[in-house]
Amino acid sequence: MATLSVNALSKHFGKVKAVDEVGFRVDDGEFLCILGPSGCGKSTVLRMLAGFEEPSAGDIRIDGASVLSLPANRRPTAMVFQKYTLWPHMRVFENIAFGLKLRHLASAEIERKVQESLDMVGMAEYGARFPSQLSGGQQQRVALARALVLEPKILLLDEPFSNLDAAMRAHLREELRRIQRRTAITTVFVTHDQEEALTLADRIAVMKLGHIEQIDRPGEIYGCPRTLFVADFIGAMNLIPGAHRDRTISVGDTLLPAPADAGEACLVTVAIRPEDLAVTDSGLWRGTVEQVVDLGHYRKGSLSIPSLKATPTTIYLPKSSPLAAGDSVCVAPRRYLIYRDGRPPSEMVLAITDGAESALRAVNEQR
Repeated sequence: MATLSVNALSKHFGKVKAVDEVGFRVDDGEFLCILGPSGCGKSTVLRMLAGFEEPSAGDIRIDGASVLSLPANRRPTAMVFQKYTLWPHMRVFENIAFGLKLRHLASAEIERKVQESLDMVGMAEYGARFPSQLSGGQQQRVALARALVLEPKILLLDEPFSNLDAAMRAHLREELRRIQRRTAITTVFVTHDQEEALTLADRIAVMKLGHIEQIDRPGEIYGCPRTLFVADFIGAMNLIPGAHRDRTISVGDTLLPAPADAGEACLVTVAIRPEDLAVTDSGLWRGTVEQVVDLGHYRKGSLSIPSLKATPTTIYLPKSSPLAAGDSVCVAPRRYLIYRDGRPPSEMVLAITDGAESALRAVNEQR
C-alpha cells in the first residue's frame, strides 16, 4: 500500500491552464474518483501522476518521496486506459506477462503471477486467446490484469469502462471494487459518470475548469455540495432563483425560512433535490403535472409551477403514486440548500434549512 500526495499541481498548454494548482491526498488503500465534465482537466491530472505529462508546476509524492524526476516506466504506478491498448499479435498471457519479462523475472515466477492476475479478474481460462477473440468487457479485464500483475503502489484508471454497454459497466464496476478491496491498492479513477463515482469511491474530487470544486465522501458530495456547480453536476437538482431579506427567502410569490446566519440582503439560488419535494394537501406551490415516467422502483414527474421561474420542476414519486399528466398538485420542500454567488452563504452546515410544512405556513402567514 502507499499514500499519494499532490501539491499545487498545474499544467499549462500555452495560455490555457488545463490544471491549475490542484492538490489532494490519497491514503493507503483508498479509492479516489476524480469526477468532472469533459475538458475539466481530470485526465491531464492522471497523466501527470503516471508520468506521461510533465507538470508546469507543483509536486507529486508517493510515500513522501517526489516522483517528478522519474519517467513513467520507473514510477510505482500502473495505468488502465479507456482504450484497451492490448497488443493484437500477442495472446492474453503474453500481453500480461510483457511487463514482467522486462523486469527479467524467472519463467516460473512469471507463470505464477500471470495466472494469479487472470484468476483475480475472472479470466483464468482465457490465457491462450488473442484479444480479437474477446469481448470488450473481457479485453478490459485483461488490461486490468496487466496493470495489477506489476504490483504497483498506485493504480490509475482513465475512464476504463466508457466504451462498454450499461450492463457491462455496472458489472465491471462491482468487479473492480471487489478487487480493489481485496488487494487494498491505492487507486485513482477518472470518470465523467457520476453514478460510477458514487458507486466506486471512498472519496470524490469534483473538478471544473482545472480546479477541484469539492473533495469529499460520496454522501457529503451528494447531500452537502459546497458549490452551486457541484450541486447541479451531481444528481438531479431543481435550481430556483430567489432573494434573501430579513431571514426569509422570497421564491416567486412565497417565502421560505432562511438560516439565522444567512447574511445581508442578496440574490440567492434555492436548490432542491427531486426526492426532497413532497406532495401535500396544502403545499407551498401549486402546479400541473406535465409528464410522469416510470423508472422501475420510482416514478419521475415533471411539474409546471407558474409561481416559480424554474420550469419544469422535477419530483421523484413512489412507485405507487397515482399522479398522471394533467393532474393538479401541491408540493412543499422537505429540505433545501441556499447558495449566494454560487456558494453557501456561511460555513455552518452549508446553511441547510429544514422546510417543515408548518414552518412554511407560519412564515407565509406573516406576510
